[in-house]
Amino acid sequence: MSERKKRIAIVGDGAWGTAIALVLHGSGHWIRMWSHDAEYLETMRSTGRNSRFLPNVTLPADIDYEPVLAHCLQWADLVVIAVPSKFLRTVLLGGAGALPEDTPVLSLTKGFDETLHRPSEVVRECLGARHVVALSGPSHAEEVSKGLPASVVVAAEELETARRIQRIVTTPRFRVYASRDIVGVEVAGAVKNIIALAAGIANGMELGDNTLAALATRGLVEMTRLGVALGAEASTFSGLAGMGDLITTCISDFSRNRAVGRRLAGGETLETILASINGVPESVSTTSLAVSLAKKHHIDMPITEQVAAVLWDRKSPQQALDELMNRARKDED
Repeated sequence: MSERKKRIAIVGDGAWGTAIALVLHGSGHWIRMWSHDAEYLETMRSTGRNSRFLPNVTLPADIDYEPVLAHCLQWADLVVIAVPSKFLRTVLLGGAGALPEDTPVLSLTKGFDETLHRPSEVVRECLGARHVVALSGPSHAEEVSKGLPASVVVAAEELETARRIQRIVTTPRFRVYASRDIVGVEVAGAVKNIIALAAGIANGMELGDNTLAALATRGLVEMTRLGVALGAEASTFSGLAGMGDLITTCISDFSRNRAVGRRLAGGETLETILASINGVPESVSTTSLAVSLAKKHHIDMPITEQVAAVLWDRKSPQQALDELMNRARKDED
């Protein structure tokens, strides 16, 4: 794939997909966006706004909008997937057979699907894609869409594939590193949302900076354990996809996962919270899946298990905290 102007299809109309569309459009590429909601696509076209997910940004007039997924896949030189993990398989099966086999796919999705597969695995299964790359790192859509500096990592099984996408996506304000550890990058992107929800609970309980630091540090241990068990490199978790994204998601007011945690600590039910927000907090569906993966691979993930209990077993945040703090003494390593 040369570095000429590309036809890039963005599959998904959420905040992150829209922000990446703006980054790539700013580099001179042709952009075509797909949504499952054809009526909303037309609204975006006519208003020049994604009022549902990224309302404070003006969309360029020459971005195209396409309601038929197969048309996007057949047209594109590069396909960018920006669909929540719980909907990923269903959406992609709607485009099965339409992707040319040499067209690369860049996944922005963070989480696991119901089969416990990572997003890149689902992309390969559903679209038959040969070249799949995952992007992750500290990069809230609200800041990226405004052109604020950000650094992320793209990873693929073949390093040269990651470097090809790196050359397309990098801009003076969006610095992209390349990696061959796609397993680590995707596991980090999934688990950091769970720890961010825990951080939100701690913030809502006014537990202070020491608690937040402990949660983030031990959360990093949990994501590393799971990632290594799945075949990742431990060093990946000290980089942008691991520690970098974890810091941002645990402290930022833009984090939906952190916001869910804060509201749970305030006594709201999960059902009430989810009914009142736009977008999908990935931690809600990812937590139980991460627990299943941990059990399958005999991995100890106590923070993740307590978050799952708060979400699904109605355990109080205070009880979850007490159980975490009173676990058996052990060595840090």
